Amino acid sequence: MSFYFYLARCKDDSLYAGYCKNLAEREATHNSGKGAKYTRAKGPVKIVYAENFATKSEAMKREYEVKKFKRSQKEALIKNDPSA
Repeated sequence: MSFYFYLARCKDDSLYAGYCKNLAEREATHNSGKGAKYTRAKGPVKIVYAENFATKSEAMKREYEVKKFKRSQKEALIKNDPSA
């Protein structure tokens, strides 16, 4: 089973970091107002970046790591900048 770390861009251009099993379902959940509290007020959202992991633990560790990034580092990830 695959797990994903993702970055979602909200309508106010902020970025939300999370993890899930299914990217399409997670985006739909956020956009239905049943996702994270943060995205409920900032929707709709679009998942703009994702990384695939073999375990939930790995995806959660990556989420924790990226949440500490500056916005510029997150934007570099989205642009596939290897120096991010």
